[in-house]
Amino acid sequence: MSVRLTGRVAVVTGGAKGIGRAIARRLAQEGARVVVSGRDRGALEEACGELRNAGSEAVAVVADVAKAQDVEALCQKALEAFGKVDILINNAGITRDNLVLRMSEEEWDSVLDTNLKGGFLCIRAFTKPMMKQRWGRIVNVSSVVGLIGNPGQANYVASKAGLVGLTKAVAKELASRHITVNAVAPGFIDTSMTAGLPEKVRESLQAQIPLGRLGSPEDVAHAVAFLCSEEASYITGQVLSVDGGMRM
Repeated sequence: MSVRLTGRVAVVTGGAKGIGRAIARRLAQEGARVVVSGRDRGALEEACGELRNAGSEAVAVVADVAKAQDVEALCQKALEAFGKVDILINNAGITRDNLVLRMSEEEWDSVLDTNLKGGFLCIRAFTKPMMKQRWGRIVNVSSVVGLIGNPGQANYVASKAGLVGLTKAVAKELASRHITVNAVAPGFIDTSMTAGLPEKVRESLQAQIPLGRLGSPEDVAHAVAFLCSEEASYITGQVLSVDGGMRM
């Protein structure tokens, strides 16, 4: 394993489980000190314990990214812990699936507030220290469904498509300060969200994927680590699909 991120400080929202936890683990393996954020203190402490046991520096911060005061506090605690923030991974996300004709305003608002507004709030807060140091990496975790749509997920799809637009706009705003802003769009990833699917459903999903398997959280984490590295310094405003060829 390389150590391309030695000396860097990374904040990973939604970093206690699934894709977020894999990203936090990979960035730590690359040498970064990591702030892991989420709403479940127990899961956060478990994730940070794993990182510390592997010899990495990690701090857990409970925060709801849909709340501006929580995000500002998260930024302040990250700066207090490590003195700077170089990398922001906007991974926090929720689902509240329903057909659009049956979808309540609460189902719509809660998903957009966490998945899209949360990304905006985090970018607004963490961009300030990045601009002062004239270096930064922001990676937004979108989704393949934000690029192709999915029935029963109008709120989730809208939030993930919105992250793509946010990525491109902010990339243009921050480029002069040497801050890159990119997105990854995972396809069907083997996490707790997909583990409970019936076997026939899993087989149907895999049939849509040219590589013939669901992705792993580590597949996404590898792509994120690359986008955070110096090797990706000339890449900004892009969406990297990690979907086994599903959307080619």
